[in-house]
Amino acid sequence: MSTGMRVSNDKRLVLVTGRAHPELAEEVARCLHIKMLPTTIYDFANTEIYVRYEESLRGADVFILQSFTEPINKWMIETLLMVDAAKRASAKRITVVAPYYPYARQDKKHKGREPISARLVADLFKTAGADRIMSVDLHASQTQGFFDGPVDHLWAMPTLVKYIRERIMHDEAVMVSPDAGRIKVAEQWAARLGGLPLSFVHKTRDIARANVAKANRVVGDVAGKTAIIVDDMIDTAGTLVGAINVVKDAGAKDILVAATHALLSGPAVERLSNAPIRELVVMDTLPISEEKRFDKLTILSIAPVLARAIDEVFEDGSVTSLFDGAY
Repeated sequence: MSTGMRVSNDKRLVLVTGRAHPELAEEVARCLHIKMLPTTIYDFANTEIYVRYEESLRGADVFILQSFTEPINKWMIETLLMVDAAKRASAKRITVVAPYYPYARQDKKHKGREPISARLVADLFKTAGADRIMSVDLHASQTQGFFDGPVDHLWAMPTLVKYIRERIMHDEAVMVSPDAGRIKVAEQWAARLGGLPLSFVHKTRDIARANVAKANRVVGDVAGKTAIIVDDMIDTAGTLVGAINVVKDAGAKDILVAATHALLSGPAVERLSNAPIRELVVMDTLPISEEKRFDKLTILSIAPVLARAIDEVFEDGSVTSLFDGAY
């Protein structure tokens, strides 16, 4: 048996990784009690990418893990080449494990003559040869419908909720959605934390300018309470810090922030370091370099969730059961 495979009823599980976040892939492999399949990947002088698997994939159930951090387009091409190589190596089934789905925010047209980039990404994966996609906390659930095949939409919420629950007093806490569009997620959080009251930040966004939004006021009562602000991703953190300041100005005595994907682009680290929060809790769906880490930041591992989902898919089990059927 290959060191990079698990055998079950004549099926073989193979886990391989791109170069974007190998530490996460190694942790997933440890959770699965296997080793990564040896893979050779490097850049030519003109920046073209070379990919080759060092062991046979024939008839195997192959899971290709790639975290789409910056430079996102490089990792996109690398992943497509890895899928194509696996297909041409006669893999039985190919699953792209993308903890953070690339181009997730471009899931619809805001104005004429724009692409629907999230749909294009799904088409590219399919054309390359992917049979299945696995991702965590998609920006919009409709993205599942873009791919012509199974899509496993995993949740970081249970992991984050467990951590936050141990750090709040229930009677003094309130859930806060950073905008009206994320209220459904905040409601699910509130329910899992034992029925917390719910508030949201009313904001306006200029669709003509990327990463620009203005937080106006809090709808709901946060005065004297511990506010828990939840979101799916943090990019430049301008919108989030605006919401934090509005919540603080509304009288919140303490603020905890939880998010799944820590892009932390540009001025995000400086903004969050200076923000009036007790703690920022994120998952490691994306690599977070040392220069992006600060005292208030807590990073939780998504590897156990990915490993359990991969195991369920490999054993033809139920991924839904991992989340109590609640997605």
